[in-house]
Amino acid sequence: MTDAPLNVINNKTTHRFEVQLGDETAFAEYRLEPDAIVFPHTVVPPAFGGKGVGGLLVQAGLAYARELNLLVKPTCPFFHAYIAKRPELHALVHPSMRDGLVTP
Repeated sequence: MTDAPLNVINNKTTHRFEVQLGDETAFAEYRLEPDAIVFPHTVVPPAFGGKGVGGLLVQAGLAYARELNLLVKPTCPFFHAYIAKRPELHALVHPSMRDGLVTP
């Protein structure tokens, strides 16, 4: 495999942000609600290890939330942890999900 840039695509049919690497697909599922976007599940296969793909998926999801003017419900542990470590992102989170964002 080459070191081609990894591109995140929004597959609106499956409601997933996806990155392809050979035959493997990393993805972050999402569900739209009237005032929020829910991120329930993220999968990053071992082939993507060390390439920052999980972060790329979160960044794409947050950009989409901003584009649609939606708050984020990070029910996926990876999304939650990513956002929790970055206080500048906390304002994007739906008020019902802000508990636990503060990290020690």
